[in-house]
Amino acid sequence: MTASLDTVAPTAQAPTRVTIRGTAKTRRGFSVPRSVRRAAGPVGLVLLWLLTSATGLLPESVLASPVDVIKQAVELTRNGELPSAIAASGRRAAIGFLIGASVALTLSLLAGLFRLGEDVIDSSMGMFRAIPWVGLIPLFIVWFGIEETPKIALVALGVTYPLYFNIYGGIRSTDSQLVEAARMMGLGRVGLIKYVILPSALPGALVGLRYALSTAWLALVFAEQINADAGLGYLMSNAQQYFRTDVIVLCLVVYALLGLACDFAVRILSRRLLTWRANFEGEA
Repeated sequence: MTASLDTVAPTAQAPTRVTIRGTAKTRRGFSVPRSVRRAAGPVGLVLLWLLTSATGLLPESVLASPVDVIKQAVELTRNGELPSAIAASGRRAAIGFLIGASVALTLSLLAGLFRLGEDVIDSSMGMFRAIPWVGLIPLFIVWFGIEETPKIALVALGVTYPLYFNIYGGIRSTDSQLVEAARMMGLGRVGLIKYVILPSALPGALVGLRYALSTAWLALVFAEQINADAGLGYLMSNAQQYFRTDVIVLCLVVYALLGLACDFAVRILSRRLLTWRANFEGEA
């Protein structure tokens, strides 16, 4: 018995996102939603913090209670200190990130696309990466003074390294068979870079972007200890003089929330830009 196959003309369709999940197993009973499981860790830590503060196991001289931190958040928001501090810190982080990202993108493209660029740039970047960027604060003060420039320079330096190495690694991990196939199809150098190499490097670049954004806020914590007259670091420095752990914890929480918001934005961007790429989302 023979089976007949109907010939269907191929139609152009937009690329769809392919998601590879683990083998689903039949489970009985109640299943906890992923959103609840994700929130269980942070909520559990806050409840533990609240419990130890309420019972006196964690004295206020060591760490303020969550209630005191929330009260300070309301008070500083009401008088305008916290919003202005967030705006000042955000401005420094944004300027430093843009400078560092521009430098990293330029250097990674030169080193990744050209052998001469790799010989000149990559070894130097590997050497400078071994130097702790926080240890450059005294040198930045000597070079740039104690105003805004050393703070922005420290953020830019912290952003440069993760972006450079991830973009460079993404370019150099491009499948050589894809490159050869593109050349056989007649793509020139510009087309090869545009349609093959850069899309292949995009996943690594987005990973580097996540690291760079978190490093930017981490660098800002140190940078704003340099004679700051505004920003979250300024609030923390003043609170340190008066042993106000509630204000210090509040500033650290704001730093963490800002970093979390940036990471969430990159995750959304990754989902939109990498719809063509299959990914594994773990076992159920």
